[in-house]
Amino acid sequence: MPKKQTLTDQSVRNFPAPASGTTMYWDDAIRGFGLRISAGGTKTFMVLIESGRRQSLGHYPHLSLAVARAEAKRVLAEKTLGKIRPAHMAFDDAKAEYLKECKTRVKPRTLGDYTRLLNRHYRFGRKSVAAINPHDLAALLKKLNHAPAERHHAYTAGRAFFRYCVRSHIIEQNPMERIAVLPPNNSRERVLTEPELAKVLKQALAGRSTFDAIVSLLLLTGQRRSEIAALEWAWIDRSEATITLPPQITKNSREHTFPIGQLTLDVLERIPIQSQSQYLFPAQSIRSNTTTVFNGWGKPKERFDRTLAIAPWRLHDLRRTLRTLWAEHGINDSVAERYINHISGVQKG
Repeated sequence: MPKKQTLTDQSVRNFPAPASGTTMYWDDAIRGFGLRISAGGTKTFMVLIESGRRQSLGHYPHLSLAVARAEAKRVLAEKTLGKIRPAHMAFDDAKAEYLKECKTRVKPRTLGDYTRLLNRHYRFGRKSVAAINPHDLAALLKKLNHAPAERHHAYTAGRAFFRYCVRSHIIEQNPMERIAVLPPNNSRERVLTEPELAKVLKQALAGRSTFDAIVSLLLLTGQRRSEIAALEWAWIDRSEATITLPPQITKNSREHTFPIGQLTLDVLERIPIQSQSQYLFPAQSIRSNTTTVFNGWGKPKERFDRTLAIAPWRLHDLRRTLRTLWAEHGINDSVAERYINHISGVQKG
């Protein structure tokens, strides 16, 4: 959140880094001059050229407050005289800030992947981030058509970078949002796009079958297919808006409680309670003396896909897609991993 005070050498030196995103400190002495601090600790002097558009003057402490303030006065004077047009941050500078911010919230492997992909495929150098357009991005991704998996990874890394630029007010619109890239053929690498995800959710919420309800819950909670199919009414606490999975059905054999939102509660409300069954989704036939849970995935999935009109996908892709989008939107890895009860080096305890 922006803050306003007179900037001093001591305050600039002591300002803390935010837990996530960026914090902007505007100078009381010079209107339009300020300091932006990223979660990674990078401190950048900024000058406001026009509403929502800022120009980087340089990083502290390489650039002192006194020099930055003098440069801000010069830029603002030229702006008043109409001698300058809005200038924007160079791609390499924004990339450096983004990767430094990533270091505070993603796994080392993810950071390494983003670094490699941006350095190898996005060679814009000193070109202004604001000057990069969808045509530029489509052209660079087209060069990777011979390697669909690499193309999709490059697309994902670029989309995450430009989303950061929007969040940091470096640009106003994400040029990557106007580009669609088909996923690689390897289904285990499939990450749905946000429009695809919206189509799946819309169709699942509109349906009234058991499969529709399961797909809705998979997408809204990010839990595993086997866990959602085995849900029991006793595990749902509507007053606390939570679901608790017992250790006997979780992959890591740990009890897992996670919060749910109103849309998930609405889906649960529409599921009929079947007499003499503790399950939300009991099987249609009795295989033994105990009623089993839903397990007929193939035919319902085929029927679901007939009117969906998206590239081939698997139910587990919903979990992978949510995890990927959470990372792109800046959700801390440890929070995301704990929510989906993922066994990894990030989640502990």
